[in-house]
Amino acid sequence: MERQEAIDILAEGRGGAISVPTMQSVFPWHEAGQGDILNVDASQCMGSAATIGLGLALAQPSRKVMVLDGDGSLLMQLGSLVTVVASGVNNLYHFVFANGLNQSTGNQPLPGQGAFDWVALAKASGYKNALKISEAEDLLEQLPGIWELEGPVLIELTIAREDGPARWAGVPMAKQVASVRRQLAAT
Repeated sequence: MERQEAIDILAEGRGGAISVPTMQSVFPWHEAGQGDILNVDASQCMGSAATIGLGLALAQPSRKVMVLDGDGSLLMQLGSLVTVVASGVNNLYHFVFANGLNQSTGNQPLPGQGAFDWVALAKASGYKNALKISEAEDLLEQLPGIWELEGPVLIELTIAREDGPARWAGVPMAKQVASVRRQLAAT
């Protein structure tokens, strides 16, 4: 599936979840109109989306938190999987956009590509649920049920390679954190 297809489905089915997109999911997430609604971009901090999402999940246990991670980004801080599980959160939904590339730095193949399995890694780390989705239609069909699963949940989304320059939304993280704080206080 194309990244934008997955983003559009996730945006439509978000259901009030706090979002934490990183790297190459940030710009399309903003294009889908999601950048100003309970959102903190994990830009310029490759590999940190899961732990930023974890902090939000701990601080807001009654809200779902969706992390829009990249496979190259998550590979940078693989230990975050175990940290998420050790925290005991059950409201974190970790969507991993898997194209086998470090797209933000020029589409270099991931180290060990083909030798590891995101679903198996998540389950071995203790994630309550983990699944792989390769088609947009399947994501659309399964998303309502995913939100019903006890977390943490990892959802590997197989996405197509994207050529061309990296795209960045360029919104300062501090501004977003302040905005999310105001939005949460108002609810």
